[in-house]
Amino acid sequence: MDKNLLEFLITAKKATYAGKGAETTPSRMKSHDLIYEDGDYMYYDTYLGTGKFAGEEALWIKGVPYWSMNYIGRVTGDNFSGDFLKEALLQVPKEKPFRGPEDYINGDYTYHCVIDGTFEWFQGKEMIFHKGNEIYECVFHGGLVE
Repeated sequence: MDKNLLEFLITAKKATYAGKGAETTPSRMKSHDLIYEDGDYMYYDTYLGTGKFAGEEALWIKGVPYWSMNYIGRVTGDNFSGDFLKEALLQVPKEKPFRGPEDYINGDYTYHCVIDGTFEWFQGKEMIFHKGNEIYECVFHGGLVE
């Protein structure tokens, strides 16, 4: 994977949802949309819902769609913290720049993410636990598009 593209994607993720970036005009009724652009690259994240949600992240190079990831998730228990989720997503690893790291812990919260595949074709699941009890899950998949 191109180093500049990887750096752009990580910066874009940190500047939008995870970084509490400003939303742009919704693309669909009641959608939440976030955009980040730099030079030839554009990143777009759009999702519906909050406690139960579905969305897509996509990356364009020079106006041509290049990569996409779909996700669907839900809060499954008490004490969910959106701030903790965003904190974990800010730790997006360079080796697998999809969601958060394999493991991240802060206080009573634990984030865990399992990924199978590469940037070109992958699937995964992330979970959040509070004091050992699962309170959130999200599945995702994606890869290169033509």
